[in-house]
Amino acid sequence: MKKTIYSPISLLLSAALLCGACERLDYVPGDQMSGTTFWQTEEHARQAAVGLYAAMKADWCFGLEFTFDMCSDIADGTTPWADISRGVSFSSASGGVQNHWQYLYELVHRCNTVIRNVKDMPVAETTISHVTGEAKFLRAMAYFRMLNCWGGVPYYDESCDINEQFATLSAPRSSAEEIRRHILDDLDDAVALLPVSWDGADLGRATKGAAYALRGKVYLYNRQWEEAIADFEEIVYNRTADYGYSLHPDYDGLFRLYNGSHSPEMIFSIQSIDGNTAGYALNIVGYYGNKSTMRLIASNCIVPSVTLVDMYENADGSTFDWDEVFPGFNAGGPALRRGYMSVAIDQGSTRVTDLLECDTTKVMDAYRLRDPRLCLNVITPYSHYLGTDAGSNPMDKQFVLADPTQGGAPMEAMAFMRNSEGWNSYFWRKWIPTGNLDGYWGEYTRTPYEFPLIRLGDVLLMLAEAYNESGALAKAMAEVNKVRERAGMPALGSGPSWLAVGSREEMALRIRRERAFELAGEGHRYWDLRRWGLLEESVKDATDIFGDLMYTRSYQPRHELWPIPLVEMERNLSLTQNEGW
Repeated sequence: MKKTIYSPISLLLSAALLCGACERLDYVPGDQMSGTTFWQTEEHARQAAVGLYAAMKADWCFGLEFTFDMCSDIADGTTPWADISRGVSFSSASGGVQNHWQYLYELVHRCNTVIRNVKDMPVAETTISHVTGEAKFLRAMAYFRMLNCWGGVPYYDESCDINEQFATLSAPRSSAEEIRRHILDDLDDAVALLPVSWDGADLGRATKGAAYALRGKVYLYNRQWEEAIADFEEIVYNRTADYGYSLHPDYDGLFRLYNGSHSPEMIFSIQSIDGNTAGYALNIVGYYGNKSTMRLIASNCIVPSVTLVDMYENADGSTFDWDEVFPGFNAGGPALRRGYMSVAIDQGSTRVTDLLECDTTKVMDAYRLRDPRLCLNVITPYSHYLGTDAGSNPMDKQFVLADPTQGGAPMEAMAFMRNSEGWNSYFWRKWIPTGNLDGYWGEYTRTPYEFPLIRLGDVLLMLAEAYNESGALAKAMAEVNKVRERAGMPALGSGPSWLAVGSREEMALRIRRERAFELAGEGHRYWDLRRWGLLEESVKDATDIFGDLMYTRSYQPRHELWPIPLVEMERNLSLTQNEGW
């Protein structure tokens, strides 16, 4: 496998569709991709298509999708979106803003190259249709993200040859509505052109069901409820084809699919091949892991927030309240909370020497007697995690909260609930491999799990939202209950009064919370809050388990849309800036 590191300029200059992140493909230099040497065979068509996915899963395109949770209320972190998350230094010069723009346009230009060339290839019409459908699906996905980040952006289709026009690209911004129309046109074509499924060797390529799901999401974001319902129902209820999607029977197992394992819940996902040095895998552990994960993690960049953990319901579906566990906890300060939850450790940070006033069983019950997804998504105090020792051998770890005034000072590497920033924070369990996966996993920057960009659980909740907004409360409840049943939670509308839902407004609150419970750690929350108009009220300072300040956050109305990157405005004088920037 070749791996290529691109500078921002070379990304847009690149015409080679077959970049280093593509597995099982021969590299074809850009200067050899002429009509006489490359666009000739069925294998060339397949290589061209798979090259698109290499661009799609690059870090600054969609390969860091899970990190967007740190821009919301359910996660806190230091990188890669600290300026956007915290608000203070968010600007048109922010590195993430610039990188995301350039990598999304890289995907667009690769899709355009494929669409322009594949139509004249001397191959089967079915091949041309499928590859064209894939390119249009991925181009729509890129423009949909740009629409959500910046609103209207310059639009380039297959008539733009990046090889010939790079130096003169100067299109002004199209309106947001024009971009949305282009997205829907591409997805209309993708629905018509893509197959319902692929054979095993091509698993992971875009399908007709993925195109329906993405088009439904575009409609949902634009509050076109009936159109969204039609697209979501198509794949949930197999209206015109048997798509084969179903909820994975085990919530935890869905996020631990490796070494060729797949789930019918995955509608469109980033495939990961191998957890060592020979394949391709996302760097989830590098951002979400802790220092007991392969004992190689330099820091914990992104951690679950206190807001997320406190949001999860009790196992019976009632609202969780810390005051019912520890009197005065909510109004009490950090000192009171430490007294309830901390123990003393020895000077070597190797063992607990005194429980002090902490009832560890009571602390554990405060988490484990809740929605099961809490403890499957989050490492909580005094719970165990199978990490590794210094030699990467499996080793059981119990995470504790240590009182530094009583005994030794906690060391992050010794399984304490404290990260390298000094935060007494929760850690992610979701996506974090246990042990070394029987030797399959040996490189912490390569998490070998299949990562969903669209999955059925998400679609069911989007369908529920569209039903609810269109006035079909009972139908909305039924879809949410499918997700809750898989999680082991009681159905809404059954039994106790706290499960009753009597209005559209109440159902909307339920759906918003359910999306946080179900999709935590997958990167959806930031985009949800913005489209719901709830970003401002969600922004508050980040605090740790005890209530100590980790960092401040701020909000300005201009944060609802990202600024056009400064360097792009310098290159293209036709661009105008978003309001407030």
